[in-house]
Amino acid sequence: MITTSADGTAIHVELLGAQNEDAPIVVIVGGAFSTAADAVPLADALVARGLRAATWDRRARGRSGDVRGSTPDSEVADLAAVIDAVGGDAAVLGHSSGALLALLAASAGVPIRALFLSEPPTRFGEGEPADDLPDRLQGLVDADRLEDAAVLFQREAVGLPDEMIEGMRAAGQTAQLAPLAQSTVYDARLSRATSNPSAQLLAVAAPVTVLRGEQTFPVLIAAADRLAAAIPAAELVIVPESVMHRPDPDATARVIAARLG
Repeated sequence: MITTSADGTAIHVELLGAQNEDAPIVVIVGGAFSTAADAVPLADALVARGLRAATWDRRARGRSGDVRGSTPDSEVADLAAVIDAVGGDAAVLGHSSGALLALLAASAGVPIRALFLSEPPTRFGEGEPADDLPDRLQGLVDADRLEDAAVLFQREAVGLPDEMIEGMRAAGQTAQLAPLAQSTVYDARLSRATSNPSAQLLAVAAPVTVLRGEQTFPVLIAAADRLAAAIPAAELVIVPESVMHRPDPDATARVIAARLG
């Protein structure tokens, strides 16, 4: 289905498990360089446990549209539109930058039954990317240097070492990310607005579960543990099956189903 965000942007949404019409809905919010298609294994695992799951393309990705100059508030409105489109009552699972968006939306009053934040890259003001990163990314996109924008995001926002990036270039992986280059601008803006959580972000009303793998990047272990400690009554769940920033579908679905009843 297509829903329309507050600024007129068309957002593509798929609802899986619709036949379980009384089951709770989980809206999945992907991270950087991800599309709705990447969320299907997790959505299938949620459906297998008796839930419904909504996958969607964040703006400037996949089958969704875009309005140049979009802000984090634009993406909050997108998520609100998705929740409304699937019935207005949903839990939200956000992974990586998607967890930042989910937390921001909840703090802005978007109705969310429960928040599941998977390895949110919160830095709490330590080692943050340069403030001008979104502008430099946008400059590369405007110059049609889409692969260079993907590389810059990987280097400065994600923190991948140059040797790894060059290996990805040689293997053609950064070229495959080029069509999503505009979305890196929005992820960089989102991170700048949320990576050092404000008191409002930390005071969300929805129940919060922070998930992380046992074997993942040290910066993400620190981020998840610190965020869970900073949000009152938040629960930290370590998912051993999730490895190196890749949430295991069945194990993650098990955690969510147990908490949604």
